[in-house]
Amino acid sequence: METTLYGALVTLRPVTVADIPALAEIRATPEVRRWWRGSDDMVAAVKEDLAEPGARHLAIEYEGRVVGMVQWAAETEPDYRHANIDIYVDPAVHGRGVGTDAVRALARHLIAEHGHHRLVIDPAADNAAAVRCYRKVGFRPVGVMRQYERGEDGTWHDGLLMDLLADELAPGGGNGERSLGS
Repeated sequence: METTLYGALVTLRPVTVADIPALAEIRATPEVRRWWRGSDDMVAAVKEDLAEPGARHLAIEYEGRVVGMVQWAAETEPDYRHANIDIYVDPAVHGRGVGTDAVRALARHLIAEHGHHRLVIDPAADNAAAVRCYRKVGFRPVGVMRQYERGEDGTWHDGLLMDLLADELAPGGGNGERSLGS
């Protein structure tokens, strides 16, 4: 059963086909496209994201509208078990705590409901806003992954590997989760 999660500011719910146009519009903004890239057909890019095997996708709702997406996947090998998170948020709501609240709500869920003891996230090393957001949740830098990802201009840039151990999750608001239909 799919779960809807609640933060202090946001609701995270499974992405639907109806969300694709809004997510494509957000992905096309220069501020998001810089980090997430994508073809000239952002609808196709979002559909490709949603088809990624093993990944789960949640629409981020804020003040009654979709303002982004957060996705996660799990490494299931028992000796390396952990989950990873990726997120993008509409620049129109940057600076309001939306991203921090979404990441915290998902992290809380992954720890409490899925039993993950460790979470990872890997922003571009020079994405200072993302790094600040993740630090507020409790993520810590692990190290720089040199020439980790190719940018839209074809050049390689560094990534910052960050992780969060379950007991490091910073407290925050929100009332947890409810299964859809409850």
